[in-house]
Amino acid sequence: MAVVIASDLSKDVAGRRLLSGVSFKLERRDRMTLSGRNGSGKTTLLRMLAGDASVDSGSLTLQKGAKIALYDQRPPRERDLSLRDYVLSGATEVTALEAELARLEQAMAAGAHDEPTLAAYGRVQERFELRGGYRWRDSALTTVRGLGFDEDELDRRLSTFSGGELTRASLARALAGDPDLLLLDEPTNHLDIASLEWLEAHLQALDAAIVLVAHDRWFLEAVGTSVLELEAGRSRFFKGPWHAWRKEHAAREIALGRAIERQQAEIARLERFVERFRAKATKARQAQSRVKRLDKIERIEDDPRDSRELSFTFKEPERSGRVVLELRDARIEVPGRVLLEDAAMHVERGEHVTLVGANGSGKTTLIDTLAGGRELPTGKLSVGHNVQLAFVSQHSEELDGQGSVLETVQRATGLTPGKARALLGRFLFSGDEAEKPVAGLSGGELKRLSIAVLVNSGANMLVLDEPTNHLDLESREALEDALRGFPGSLLLVSHDRALLDAVGTRTLAVEEGELRSYEGSWAEYVQARAERRAAERSPEPAKPKAAREPRAREERNGKAGPSKNAKRRQAALERDVEAAEAALTRIEDELANPSAWSDSERSAASTERHAGARRQVEEAYARLEAAGT
Repeated sequence: MAVVIASDLSKDVAGRRLLSGVSFKLERRDRMTLSGRNGSGKTTLLRMLAGDASVDSGSLTLQKGAKIALYDQRPPRERDLSLRDYVLSGATEVTALEAELARLEQAMAAGAHDEPTLAAYGRVQERFELRGGYRWRDSALTTVRGLGFDEDELDRRLSTFSGGELTRASLARALAGDPDLLLLDEPTNHLDIASLEWLEAHLQALDAAIVLVAHDRWFLEAVGTSVLELEAGRSRFFKGPWHAWRKEHAAREIALGRAIERQQAEIARLERFVERFRAKATKARQAQSRVKRLDKIERIEDDPRDSRELSFTFKEPERSGRVVLELRDARIEVPGRVLLEDAAMHVERGEHVTLVGANGSGKTTLIDTLAGGRELPTGKLSVGHNVQLAFVSQHSEELDGQGSVLETVQRATGLTPGKARALLGRFLFSGDEAEKPVAGLSGGELKRLSIAVLVNSGANMLVLDEPTNHLDLESREALEDALRGFPGSLLLVSHDRALLDAVGTRTLAVEEGELRSYEGSWAEYVQARAERRAAERSPEPAKPKAAREPRAREERNGKAGPSKNAKRRQAALERDVEAAEAALTRIEDELANPSAWSDSERSAASTERHAGARRQVEEAYARLEAAGT
C-alpha cells in the first residue's frame, strides 16, 4: 500500500505560482530525491507533505496512521534537555506504548484482571514488541552514534553544543522516531564522510518512504530510487536512479533548446508577415490567418530564473618549481591536543591532491598552517620557487567583510570598477547585486564571492577548505569543471565525494593520527581503504596500499618510462575514446529533434540510445585509464 499519493498539487506564494501539477506515489523503501534550483519550491513541498504548509489545490493522501518525520535543518528549540532525552523524544509512538503498558500493569497489579484489560495489555504489548520492546532506546540511540556523537556526549545539555552539532542532533531525532514517511532537507550538511556513509546505509535499509533534498551528488546517487524535478513552476517525475535522470534531463534540455530556437524563428517570421501586410487589402486575409496561428501557438519558454548559471575558468598561472609545498617532521596541534606528529607531505607542480579524514582529525588546522595562517610548532615547511598561493577558507574569512560586494572585489583584485563588475557578473552578482553589503550575504553568496576573487588571483597553488559549502548543485558542478581544467597545483578539503573523485589525482588521508598517501582519487582511496580493512581482519599479511609521503614520492620518481608497445596501445585507446565521443555527439544531435521525445515509448528509446552511447564513452575512458596505471 502506498504511504503517500500526491495528485496535481499546486502552491502559490506571494501571488506567484511556485508549484504546479506535482504528482507522485511512494511506497515503503521508495526514496525520492527533489531536484530544482534554489527557490523552486523543494522545501515548501516537504512542508506541505509534513502538514506544515497548506495545499492550495490538488489532493494529498497519506496512509492511515502514517507517522511523518521532517528534518529541515532547524536546531532544537529546547536547549535544557540532554542530547539523549532530546533524541528519544522523537520516538513518540513507542514512548506512548511504553507509558500505556505501565498504566495497564499498574491496573492489573491493583486487581484489574477482567477480559478487556487483559486483551488491551496483549494488544499494546504486541505493538510495543514490534517497535523494539524495552531495547528500543538502544536502537534509537544508534542514530546518535552513527552521526558522529560520542557516548560521553549523550548526557550533555543541548545548550553546550555548537550550531552544526545541534542540526545533527535534530537529524538523529527525526531518524530515531521510526517514521513511515521521512522528509529530509539537506541532511548531509555538517556531516563528515564517515557519518555520510553511515547515513547512506541507514536510509537504504530503512523501511519507510523517503523524500529528500540534497546537493551531495554521491549521496543522491547512493540513496535515491526516483527523482521529482521542480523547475519554473513545473514538475516531472522520473522513476530511476539519479544518474539516469541526469542523462535523460541533459538530452531533454538539448532538444528543448533547439525547439525553442525553431519556434522563435517561426514566430518571428509570422510576426514580420503580419506587420508588413496587415494593412494591405490583398494580404489582409492571409495576415489575419497568421494572427490566429500566432495566438494558438503554445510558447515554449525557459523561465528566466533558470538561465543564470555559474560558469568560469581560472586564469592561466605562471609556472612554479617542481615541488610546490613540502612539509617534514611537523607537529600539527591545537591548544591541549596534538593532531599529527612527525607529519610529512608534499604537493608537486600540476598535482591535484585531496585531503580527507574525520571531523576533528586536523584537516583544517593542517591547511591553515600550509597557507600561512598558523605557526608550525616543530618541523619544516618549504614553499617552492615562484609559488603564488591562494586560500579559500571554510567560512570565507579571507574576505574583509567591509563595504559592498563591488568594493570588496576591487580591494582584493585591484580591478577597475568596470572589470570588477564583469567578473562579478560571471558569479551571478549582476546590476544592483554588486552593491549589496558583504555583511548581509548568505553563505552561498559569500562562497561565490570568495571563488570570484580566487579565479582572478592568477595563483598557481590553490588551497581550498570545503569550497562547495552552501553552493547549489549547478554551482558545485561549475566549480568542479573549472578545477578539473586548472593547470596549477591544488590541495582540496571537501566532504563532497563527487568533487573529490572528479578532481583528485592523489589522496592524503588523516588516519589514526598519521598522514597517509594514496594514488588516485576518492574511488581508488575507498577501494584501498576497504582492502586494508579486510587485510587487518585476515590472518594473512597483505602488501599495504598506502605509503608515508616521502617513501611514496621516492617510489613514483623511480618508475621507468613506458615501452614503445605501451605507447602504441595508448594511442589506439585514445582513438577509441575519440570515436566513442564522436558517436555520442551524433546521437545527441539526432535527439535534439523534439520528435525523439514525443511519447513515452520514443522517450524511453531515446534515453536508452543516449545511455548506450555515454556508456561506450565511459568504457573507452576506463580502458584508457587502466592502460595508464
